[in-house]
Amino acid sequence: MNAMKQILGCIRKADQDYGMIADQDRIAIGVSGGKDSMLLLYCLHLYQQFCTRIQSKQFEVVGIHIQMGFPNMDFMEAESFFRQRGIRLELVPSRIYDILKIQSNEDGSLKCSLCSTLKKGAVNRAAKDFGCTKVAFAHHGDDAIETLLMNAIYGGRLATFAPKMYLSNAEMPFIRPFIYARENQIRAAVGACGVPVVPSTCPMDGFTRRQDMKEMLEHLYTEYPMARDNFLLMLHNEKQLSLWHKENPEDEEALISKSKS
Repeated sequence: MNAMKQILGCIRKADQDYGMIADQDRIAIGVSGGKDSMLLLYCLHLYQQFCTRIQSKQFEVVGIHIQMGFPNMDFMEAESFFRQRGIRLELVPSRIYDILKIQSNEDGSLKCSLCSTLKKGAVNRAAKDFGCTKVAFAHHGDDAIETLLMNAIYGGRLATFAPKMYLSNAEMPFIRPFIYARENQIRAAVGACGVPVVPSTCPMDGFTRRQDMKEMLEHLYTEYPMARDNFLLMLHNEKQLSLWHKENPEDEEALISKSKS
């Protein structure tokens, strides 16, 4: 169970560093069926027991699975696994797949960004319906690094998602307890504790820009192994942050407008 100890240690560090979980919280966990979110629900349940016993901090966890409408998604095994362990998992119907098909790209492919927006909105609404005080998603350290590179390559900016934030449009705090966990640790923990994984039936699975980032990073880590830990370190190494600062900064939009005229 060393893999599980590592994951629980990552959750505890994230909670301590960013104050993610407060006493009497009820945390909604977005559960897609993939390894990351399934493990997060299970691990937060275990962390809940630890906090109650050791830290006198009590909170609840509620797993929320938005039924996207993709064909052949079977959650029976997942429901049974969590029910046997006294872990609450709610299945919430939606018409997201129907909307995605109507709003598809010209080539018929689905819009991943729209899917993400619709899914997060559905989870937030369900969280409020179930009286939750926070929403947790299972984005991990490797996701954060991939997001940084995607923003740099496609957006010309150095930015990744925050460990903890307040979603003003949803009026809901949002946390990511897996930010210090790596994908290989998650995979090992899932195998060690037998958490079931529901295979994705999304037609876009494996054909995204994020998948390109994963493959590029794995190639880079093979060539430069030290980068794997250093890339995660750089996301919170604020003392060594050094970027350019203009002495006479111009408004970026004005600068772009001048270049086009």
